[in-house]
Order: sequence, then C-alpha cells, then structure tokens
Amino acid sequence: MSSTPLIALTMGDGSGVGPEVIVGALMSPETSQLCRPVVIGDARRLRKAAAALGAEPEVVTVASVREATFDRPGRINVIDPGLLPEDLPWGEVSAVAGNAAYEYVRLASELAMAGDVQAICTAPLNKEALHAAGHIYPGHTELLAHLTGTEEVSMMLATPKVKVIHVTTHVGLIDAVARIEPGLVERTVRRGEMAIRGSGVERPKIGVCGINPHAGENGLFGYGEEEEKIVPALEKLRAQGVDVHGPLPADTAFFLAGRGDYDLIVAMYHDQGHGPVKILGLEAGVNITVGLPVIRTSVDHGTAFDIAGKGVADAGSMIEALRQAAELSSAQGM
Repeated sequence: MSSTPLIALTMGDGSGVGPEVIVGALMSPETSQLCRPVVIGDARRLRKAAAALGAEPEVVTVASVREATFDRPGRINVIDPGLLPEDLPWGEVSAVAGNAAYEYVRLASELAMAGDVQAICTAPLNKEALHAAGHIYPGHTELLAHLTGTEEVSMMLATPKVKVIHVTTHVGLIDAVARIEPGLVERTVRRGEMAIRGSGVERPKIGVCGINPHAGENGLFGYGEEEEKIVPALEKLRAQGVDVHGPLPADTAFFLAGRGDYDLIVAMYHDQGHGPVKILGLEAGVNITVGLPVIRTSVDHGTAFDIAGKGVADAGSMIEALRQAAELSSAQGM
C-alpha cells in the first residue's frame, strides 16, 4: 500500500450523492489496491451516507494526510474542516453546502500543489449552491484552474471505449461558437495529445469534430465556420507531426472512435462531447481536467438530489475516477 498514490478525495456537495458514492467506492476492495484516498469532507455526513447504504466503515478524522493510515479494511480517513451542520437536509440546494464544497476543493488543491498528495478526485458539487455561497464558477474545471493559477484548461471525458476533450464547455451554444478560434482549437488538441501520451499511447490518432451538421459539408451548412475556425489549426498541427484528422461530422466521429479508429475525439462544445459519452452509461465515464499542474479526475455525474440519502447511488463512476487518478499518477511518476 505504501507505494500506491495518495489521493485527495473531495466530498462535493453534502446534500447530494457525493458522500454515498465515496463510501461505496472506499468500501470496495478494488479501491484499496489502487490508491490511498484521504477524504476532504464531513465525517458525520459520511457516517450518515454509510447508514443509508447499510455499510459499516470506520470513519476516522485525521488532522493531516500524514496522520492517515491504511492498515485495515473499511477505514475511511477524513480531513474534516467542520463546515456542515448535523441536520443538513438531503437533496436541497444549500449555500452552506455550496461553501463547504468550495472549501473541500480549495484544501485539496493546496495539498496537491504542495506535493502532499499525488492527485485530486472530486465528487460532484452543485453549481446553484456554489453560486449561492458567493463562489461564482461554472464548475470544478474553472474553479481548479483559478485555485492553481492556470490560465487555460480543458475538460476530457474518458471511458473504456471513447475519450473526448472539449474546446468549449460551460457556455451557451451561441457563445461557444463565437469563442472557438484556431488558437483555442490548436491548444486544446495539444493538451489532449499530451494527456493521451501520458496514459501510454506513443502517437495518438486524434479526430476533430466540426461545428455544423456534416462538418459543414463544403459550405452547405453554416457560414464557413469549419474553414475559418478549425482547418487552420489542423493544418498547423499536421505540419508539426500531430496525427490529427478532421473536421469530422460529429454524428459519425464517435462511432469511429468507439470501434478504435481514434484514440481521442475533440468536441467543439459541451453537449457534442457529453451526449455520446453518457449514452455509454454514467458509471463508465470519468471527467479529467487537462492542463492543470496537478492530476484531477471526477465522476461524470451530478449531485442527483432526487436520490440523495436513499442509499441507491451507484459508486461505479467514483471507483473508475479513483482508478484513473491512480493510473495517471503512476504513469507520470508522481
């Protein structure tokens, strides 16, 4: 165990399913072989989640990562800043829970930047609760970029069959199209290529989606966005030896990637990339923030307020997120 990566696991919004998927994942024997997770969250909330699941972990509060021990099954180490009230309801938007979720990420970021942990893995937060607490970020990706002083990052969704990186994410569709330009496309492809190389693929084959139906079909659809915003970036990348293809019709690009033609697909906007991945099942997807100075993975689902506290949340995506955090840490020698 001492050779496996230390991972800061943030609890996310305490009113959502984060506590349950964390307990479910950490009670899995598979997880204990992958990494040494230290939860940044609320110990009482984790105990309540365990009760809902019918599980009996040993939830232990520790003051630091150094105090955490991993010598017996069922032990969950928690750094608890004491931010949640005991009577916090399940399944409701709460500014208190939003602020706590922010603080958990902030503490994890500090631990990772200091080298005390080798990766961050996050349970879901609720954007409305985060904003109600005064922390105005579109989501984890942008929050972590701010906390680590990173100017630009990308969201990658990884499944066993398909990996997707996004040129734009949490903006409206009209704003996304306006924001896409050759420099951003080029930088996104480069971040994606570096991430795939880091996972062990020596020369990734990358497919880049168009913006319009059928990637514009030679000007038949749209106003030449592919030629203006995407093609110059791909020409530059090819000239520098990147194995990049496109612009591709998005309705076939994911099929081709699924059968193994591409190691990575570059999506132009949020739903173009998220939709195909989520068809594969929420338990299969992992969200990876690419471009940070630290490794960060996450479940690819939200707080699921409708089922929070009921003991039915599936921990599969959290187990997979911990696996990928551990594998990325090991591959990069962290």
